[in-house]
Amino acid sequence: MNKDCRVKCLALTLLMISQCALGLPEHDSVPGGIALVPLTTDKNVMFNGRRVMVNESAEGYIAIVGIPLSRSPGSLHLDTAEGRVRFKVNEKQYEEQRLTIKNNRKVNPYAQDMERITRERKEMDAVFNHFSQVDRADTDFDLPTQGIVSSPFGLRRILNDQPRSPHSGMDIAAREGTPIISPAPGKIVATGDYFFNGNTVLVDHGQGLITMYCHMSSISVKVGQRVDKGQYLGDVGMTGRVTGAHLHWSVSLNNARVNPALFLNQETTP
Repeated sequence: MNKDCRVKCLALTLLMISQCALGLPEHDSVPGGIALVPLTTDKNVMFNGRRVMVNESAEGYIAIVGIPLSRSPGSLHLDTAEGRVRFKVNEKQYEEQRLTIKNNRKVNPYAQDMERITRERKEMDAVFNHFSQVDRADTDFDLPTQGIVSSPFGLRRILNDQPRSPHSGMDIAAREGTPIISPAPGKIVATGDYFFNGNTVLVDHGQGLITMYCHMSSISVKVGQRVDKGQYLGDVGMTGRVTGAHLHWSVSLNNARVNPALFLNQETTP
């Protein structure tokens, strides 16, 4: 084994040890995944013009980078105070899912719906773009509700025979009224009844980590409220664009929707 290979193997081993010891999300450097990138600084760490989450580790620092689903595989880099740090994004193929929505208006909105949809999208985008500074964000998530994963992250969706954007969250099928909890401490930054998402809650966990809960039957928190890990947010429902009762759970990191399963601790992995 040559020197370069030994260095890479050592770095990978240290990364895996840090991941387990520090409760970091799983490293899966693919579109829609997360790259854990070792650093020697936590100053001015940016990816594609956005600040990224950085946690301290035994060897220095680790950047926790959300990779957009739209990102092509290849070599990427972080900009830091000490220069560029490169990392690789690997290829991943997601499966296809076909769904039939009985209310066709939720697939092809009327002209009068578009003003509402645009307003709601701007509200959610403002939350996803926000970066609140905290000492350390909890990235060791509990599952937000009990049920069966009916649609995993990343599926290429076809609704009523019409292609749509890939599935940007995890759908957990559960009986209407099943409690939903916050998987980590955070602050409620938005709630509302949105056209596609139905009753929705967004939680800011700090350092660009945002979670979203959709299609709820009821909401039991208010904007500005701080919540603890395991705190009750509301109930599973079937509001908005749905085929049945379920929770759509999204995780956004540096404004990239990423696979929620990468944040789940082993005890709660579905």
